[in-house]
Amino acid sequence: MTYEPVLVIGGTGKTGSRVVRQLTERGVPVRSASRNAEHRFDWLDESTWGPALDGVRGVYIVQLDGANKTGAFVEAAARAGVERLVLLSARGVDTPGYYGSATETSEDFLAGEAAVQGSGLDWTVLRPGWFAQNFSEGFFNDGVLAGELRLPAGDGAASWIDVEDIAAVAVAALTEKGHAGRTYELSGPAPVTLLEVLDLIREATGRTVRYTPLTADAFIAELVGQGVAKPDAELWTAAMHPIAQGYERKVSDGVREALGREPRAFAAYVADAAAAGAWRA
Repeated sequence: MTYEPVLVIGGTGKTGSRVVRQLTERGVPVRSASRNAEHRFDWLDESTWGPALDGVRGVYIVQLDGANKTGAFVEAAARAGVERLVLLSARGVDTPGYYGSATETSEDFLAGEAAVQGSGLDWTVLRPGWFAQNFSEGFFNDGVLAGELRLPAGDGAASWIDVEDIAAVAVAALTEKGHAGRTYELSGPAPVTLLEVLDLIREATGRTVRYTPLTADAFIAELVGQGVAKPDAELWTAAMHPIAQGYERKVSDGVREALGREPRAFAAYVADAAAAGAWRA
């Protein structure tokens, strides 16, 4: 089968890098784009959009937080002849109060969803929950390596989604029929508490990590003390709210609907990450 090129925005990020790899494994021509990639793309520099879009027929979109640029980009994509859009959004953005009193995240994602849905192009929206890979590549990794996770997450659990599954759904939507007009809510197969997460990491690596629940105010103060801007600290705190409230325990059917198989278990992610040396001292 012959494929048209696919543009992957954020091609070096958690989801984008995996979308690039999985497309390449299928023999799909890929244009990996970011501010420092060979195919330069900068959300804040619209002069980079046209060259990145030239000749592509599908685009995987990872939005820039707070930039509100997705609508203009989608219009540019339509003018360039793009036929298919896959947007990375987030679970819970259409549920009032999902992120507590903070509304910025939901508003930004919903604006992006509205842009692709009103584009006149084939579109698919992905709404994943919390990424499993945050423990090995992202926000939680420093705490795991330091031996303590200090978070405002109470005793909540999450049905952590393996980013490999997010990428697999994105690739299916970019290359196969039957996904246009679909919104897939994505999660892992079962909720796992933070204590259970840390037990699994200990069993796989021998590394003992304790979990210390914090209040939201204490968490914000700690991040600010570490040099994080207060608005960013508040956004991270809002992102924890659905875990603390139990909203992220929900198991969603999107992986099964899109791929016809079960999502990867969190324990399988831990085993693979440990084998790859993710938490090696």
